[in-house]
Amino acid sequence: MTELLTRKKKLINQLDKNFQKEKIGTLKIYLGAAPGVGKTYKMLQDAINKRAEGINVVIGIINSHGRPEIEKLLLDFEILSLEKVEHHGITTTEFNLQGAIDRHPELIIIDDMAHTNAPGLRHAKRWQHIKELLHYGIDVYTTLNVQHIDSLNDTVNQILHTHIHETVPDTMLKLAETIEIVDLPPDDLIKRFQCGEIHFSEKMDLTAEDFFRRGNISSLRELALRVTAEHVGEEIVKYRQKLGITYVWPTEEKILVCIGADMSATKLIRTARRLASALQAEWFVIHVDRPKLKKSAEERGTIQQNMLLAEHLGAKTNIIVGDNLVKEAIQFAHQQNITTIMVGRNLRPKWKDFFFKGTSYELERQSGEIDVHIIHNKKSNEG
Repeated sequence: MTELLTRKKKLINQLDKNFQKEKIGTLKIYLGAAPGVGKTYKMLQDAINKRAEGINVVIGIINSHGRPEIEKLLLDFEILSLEKVEHHGITTTEFNLQGAIDRHPELIIIDDMAHTNAPGLRHAKRWQHIKELLHYGIDVYTTLNVQHIDSLNDTVNQILHTHIHETVPDTMLKLAETIEIVDLPPDDLIKRFQCGEIHFSEKMDLTAEDFFRRGNISSLRELALRVTAEHVGEEIVKYRQKLGITYVWPTEEKILVCIGADMSATKLIRTARRLASALQAEWFVIHVDRPKLKKSAEERGTIQQNMLLAEHLGAKTNIIVGDNLVKEAIQFAHQQNITTIMVGRNLRPKWKDFFFKGTSYELERQSGEIDVHIIHNKKSNEG
């Protein structure tokens, strides 16, 4: 009996280990527009609250730069020893990935996600360390400045007039369960910088004085707010799809533009872009490709041209294959939590509108709680 219980216990332990390997950790990113907004401080405060809930929390690496408020928060935490790395006769210390995996806490705190590791470590970038920790089922809190997001590199270059060498791929942001913005008004941040309260160590060809300008900070702050809003929007869409929710939640404006194969779609796209800009709304442009309707090479070229225009103006585009234009458009709208559908309609004699109900009429009839805006094209030569 004792031998049987021992074998059973070993089996349960093995199953538990396998479960731990399969369980993916959760990632929380504290996002800021610039150094000095308080990301590390807020992250440590939240870590203290987690520890008070009974969560096993350790510090992987924190860059306090001698700031007393950070040093004070670190006093009661277990801090993992760092790994020493020698390169060209110079010894540096880095986050100890294997030590963290062996310790296997429930939650680990890792500062500066965009950091480039010293040569010789298992991974070149700290975000790669974080990704491996998540694979081992360890939750991670980390910090990130918006200028280090890979897809924003060109935009940041236009704002700061310098190239950002350290970037984090957007796939890491998609892995995050939560992205929390840590914000400080530009004037307050600049005042902190002028008082010497901010450690500026960004690896870019730009001085701290040139970086901490009101225009720069305001623009980066707007980018950070947009990234956070987009993440929340994506989470809402995932949640709705998971639960099969089809009615619209008007939590934020989202615009859907349905275009055909004619050049009048250009006007529709530009009108939608102006509305989306005014409302600060996300917008989509779709074309429903109906296999039964054969299109000429010219028509397909027009569709492609209009889709490229929409992408250039900031829309998300999609070509959907289906026989029923209205059904496909409504279904897409429900999936993406669209609040407004925009569609074009040619002006024509009223008697034709009475006898022949077009696509726009059917969209209005079936749209339910979604608003439908009709953009009229120039008068048709028919009738």
